[in-house]
Amino acid sequence: MQLIRRLDSVQPRECVVTIGSFDGLHRGHQVLIERALAHAARLGLPAMMVTFEPLPREFLQAANPPARLTNFRERWRLLSQITALERLCVLSFGERLRALSGLQFIELLAAARARVVVVGHDFRFGRGGEASAAWCAGQAAQHGFSVDLVDEVAVDSERVSSGRVRTALAAGEFASAARMLGRGYSMRGRVRLGNRFGRTIGFPTANLPVKRRRVALQGVFAVRVSGTSFTALPGVASLGTRPMVNGQQMLLEAHLFDFDADLYGQELEVEFIARLRDELTFPSMDAMVQQMHLDAAAARRIVGA
Repeated sequence: MQLIRRLDSVQPRECVVTIGSFDGLHRGHQVLIERALAHAARLGLPAMMVTFEPLPREFLQAANPPARLTNFRERWRLLSQITALERLCVLSFGERLRALSGLQFIELLAAARARVVVVGHDFRFGRGGEASAAWCAGQAAQHGFSVDLVDEVAVDSERVSSGRVRTALAAGEFASAARMLGRGYSMRGRVRLGNRFGRTIGFPTANLPVKRRRVALQGVFAVRVSGTSFTALPGVASLGTRPMVNGQQMLLEAHLFDFDADLYGQELEVEFIARLRDELTFPSMDAMVQQMHLDAAAARRIVGA
């Protein structure tokens, strides 16, 4: 998959385009991508996703951004695994892009030689969301492309959306989130060196920095962890700021059961299986360790370890 940073840098060959934030790459997003790939196969053209960093709502609601389901690296990994997209165009969303009118954005797509543009029926773009997907469809022909409007995708009789996935994850409803995502929810990261405090209390952890402004869930969880040399090892994980050690930054800490290999520098994927509890402040370290043993026992029961 080719990474492109500007629409005007796209090779002159025509392409099929799908546009959106694609946070989480849920089943609704997957339908958009599949539709784009079908058009590309029919026309003998490459398919390209156009998305944004930061996501538009992160920029527009900077003081209170929505929780991020997938960071850029996670989206790239997922796209590589689940699609045959040939191009990924990531536009920097800032004041310049925000200020474009709907017509100017259509002209950008025309300059990128889009033949078909695939968007959700409720997609909006241009200054203040002035242009609807239906308006784009009406303007497209005179700019040399057509627009395919995709209807909503429903799961459990409700529309699939990134917002609904966030709500399910925050409530610990992982089965519901998985049905909307088409897979279990996970986070990825590269293990960094910590203060080794976990080893001193019998709970060595793999520490994964959280590269997003807000996360969709916090607390203690039963998990399965995969790396380059192993898959789906059971464990227990904490996602939070670690108040008992005066932590300031969000960190994902995963303890793998019956595992003692060196993981520093490795990239791991942590799949969330069940929520055990909130992150808590304890009256003493002994009380915290006692609770950690209870958490580990509960996680073992849930994941069958």
